[in-house]
Amino acid sequence: INDFSYLHTNCFELSIYVGCDKYPHESELPEEWENNRESLIVFMEQVHRGIKGIVRDVHGKGIPNAVISVEGVNHDIRTGK
Repeated sequence: INDFSYLHTNCFELSIYVGCDKYPHESELPEEWENNRESLIVFMEQVHRGIKGIVRDVHGKGIPNAVISVEGVNHDIRTGK
């Protein structure tokens, strides 16, 4: 579903597994958190990287369905309504 969401809705979803055991026991979760806390926080901070903003016309109104292309990236996106 992650690929479908990205390609058809511009929603970027991730599934992250932080260990070899996909379903660790509840008692193991605190240790898994401590082992991966810093790297997960740094990863989440990356949401602030990149280009973001509002596409507006000359009158300041948002432009629905505007196509945004980035040279070298083979995936256009469209603005919302």
